[in-house]
Amino acid sequence: MWNIVFMYLKAFIVGGLICTIAQILINTTKLTSGRILVVFMLAGVLLQSFGVYEYLIDFAGAGATVPISGFGYLLAQGAINGAKNGLYGAITGGLKAASAGITAAVVFSFLVALIFKPKSKIH
Repeated sequence: MWNIVFMYLKAFIVGGLICTIAQILINTTKLTSGRILVVFMLAGVLLQSFGVYEYLIDFAGAGATVPISGFGYLLAQGAINGAKNGLYGAITGGLKAASAGITAAVVFSFLVALIFKPKSKIH
């Protein structure tokens, strides 16, 4: 019982810390949300290229894989594993590793666009 509570607590703290850093960047810099997302994704790639992000995932589980930095980790890990099969594997490995998430994002975005009527924020 306490192992499960501790696991959820670790995930909440790490995921919350990642989101807190993003919110601080939004509040204190002139970076757009899109640029901050790219920075976090590239941070996940960079941390995994040095083998650090995997330790964070082992510690926090979903608290480290759900944020966008986890997507960067997934791309980097796929490219690293694919590189064992040569340059083509390194190029396609990241997309192969992330294909389920990318497909889900595209399909659910399409379904939501069919259900809801988009409105422009500019009046």
